Amino acid sequence: MEKNKKGSSLGKGLGAIFGNEMELLSAGSAARIKTDTNTTIKINSIDTNPYQPRTKFEEVALQELADSIKTYGLIQPITVRPIENDRYQLISGERRLRASQLIGLKEIPAYVRTVDDMLSIQMALVENIQREDLNAIEIAVSYQRLIDECNLTQEELSAKVGKQRSTISNYLRLLKLSRDAQIAIRDNLISMGHARAIVVLEDEELQGKVVTKVINDNLSVRQTEALVKKYSADFKNPKTKIKITFSDEIRNFQTSLSKKLDTKVNIQKDISGKGKISIPFTSDEEMRRIIEIFDSIISK
Repeated sequence: MEKNKKGSSLGKGLGAIFGNEMELLSAGSAARIKTDTNTTIKINSIDTNPYQPRTKFEEVALQELADSIKTYGLIQPITVRPIENDRYQLISGERRLRASQLIGLKEIPAYVRTVDDMLSIQMALVENIQREDLNAIEIAVSYQRLIDECNLTQEELSAKVGKQRSTISNYLRLLKLSRDAQIAIRDNLISMGHARAIVVLEDEELQGKVVTKVINDNLSVRQTEALVKKYSADFKNPKTKIKITFSDEIRNFQTSLSKKLDTKVNIQKDISGKGKISIPFTSDEEMRRIIEIFDSIISK
C-alpha cells in the first residue's frame, strides 16, 4: 500500500485493522490469514478480484507506473490467494498487475496468502479504501459492499477503517445521488462538498439541474448550498398556476387583429385583470409594415 499522509485517519495498516495476527474480527468467524509464500508467479495464472472497488484506471498514470516497473522492477509485490486449478485470485495490486502486463512481463512477485472468501473481500476493499487516489464514489461503493457483503454495521466499519461514523454516513449518502451526479464526482467535475449539498434534493431532475449549473458556472460549495435551498423550497411549495380564460369578445378580437397584421397577436392577463397585448415581429421591415397598418387604421 502507498504511504498515507501523517495524521490521516486512513493510516491504519491491514494488520491494525484485522488484528495483530491479521485475524478477522467479525463475531463468530474463525477465518485467519496464513502467509504461505513470498514468491514469483505467472501473470497469466492470475484472475482479477471481483471485489475491486476501483472502476477507472487513468491510462497516463498506468503507463508511468509501467515505465517505472520496466526501469526499476516491481518494488512492492501484489497479494494473491490460491484458488482452484492452480490459479490465483488477486487480493490487492491491480494497478501493478496491469502495468506489468503493459510491458509484457510474464511473471510477477507476489505474496501468496491463504484466506477465505469473506476475508478476501475485506482485504481487497479495505486495502483500496486506504489508497488516496480513489474517488468519493468508489469509496462509497466500497463502504456499502463491506456493510452488505461482510455483514458489518456502520459502527463496526468505522472501527475497521479508522473513520468517524459520520464520515462513513456522508459517503454512503452519495449513493443516493443520480447517476449523472455520481459520474460528475467520479470525473472530479464537482467536489465532495458540492455532492453533500446536492444530495439533499430527492428529485433526480433537480439534482441534474444543479450539477449542470455548478459545472457551467463554476459555483462554490456555498453558492451550491444556496441554490439547493432555493430549488428545494420551490419544489416543496410550487406556485399554483391559475388558468385565465378570455371571453368570446376578446378571443374574436385577438383572431381579427392577428389576421389584419398577418402575425400572431398574444394577449396575457393575470387574476387581477392586468395584462398586455404583444405583437411580435422578426425584422425592421416587418415592424414598419405593422406600424403602417396601425397608421391606416387610426387615420380612418
